[in-house]
Amino acid sequence: MTATTRIEKALKASLESAESNGCPPLLAAALNYAVFPGGARIRPRLCLAVAHANGEDDASLTDAAASAIELLHCASLVHDDLPCFDNAAMRRGKPSVHRAHGERLAVLAGDALIVMSFQLLAEAAVNSPQRLAPLLQIIGRSVSAGAGIVAGQAWECESRVSLSQYQRSKTGALFAAATMAGAAAAGCGQPEVWRALGEGLGEAYQVADDILDMAGNPLEIGKPIGRDADLGRPNAMRELGMSGAIQRLENLVAGAIASIPDCPGAADLRAIIVMESQGLLPKELRAAA
Repeated sequence: MTATTRIEKALKASLESAESNGCPPLLAAALNYAVFPGGARIRPRLCLAVAHANGEDDASLTDAAASAIELLHCASLVHDDLPCFDNAAMRRGKPSVHRAHGERLAVLAGDALIVMSFQLLAEAAVNSPQRLAPLLQIIGRSVSAGAGIVAGQAWECESRVSLSQYQRSKTGALFAAATMAGAAAAGCGQPEVWRALGEGLGEAYQVADDILDMAGNPLEIGKPIGRDADLGRPNAMRELGMSGAIQRLENLVAGAIASIPDCPGAADLRAIIVMESQGLLPKELRAAA
């Protein structure tokens, strides 16, 4: 079974479980709309790849960790698009959740996805209960007000913030959770050593997103461009220029690959990350730089 198939199957099961337990129909529809069809699922695939590299022995727990991270990501997108934040009309090539289902259901759907992610983890840890506490700490921190995506969202409300600090919270935190949770789900006793890989890839992904926000094709990326400028947000391309931003992206990916700890599947993991990083930007943008 491919990584993508595993993720989609686990996500579908978690939403079906919510539906079967009395979820109101309109909320159930909003939840499904928020999660499917998904984007690249890059965070959960990264989680599975790290677990595999560490000799994964509890597939159910790994699937739950990967799915929890994706559900939290989907929740952050739903909330990010709300009128009180970005007021975004499109997401993943279709109307955003609040445009399709109304603002009240969008707020509730985002909240429900957050709770669902932790329920999913708890239910999947029956065979490896000793791994649950580290997973809850890792994933909980990634969405926290101190250093997680909630902090990243809140930095947008401040008058000043450094680009690196903003990107570490807004994007890097959930990527770091993906690598660390993958290691923890596989029984790695020191998941913290995988933080650098996730943070580096997360910042690289955000730099690529910044470039696409200024120079991408909205039909290809599934959302409007120019939103960072409209909202006065930090943007790597605006600060560094096209060539500088692409150089920054390449340096981040190289540093992330170099940070991979020794493990049974290190070589395969490096190859996966090299391949994935090549798809962060269209070839024409790299050529233009």
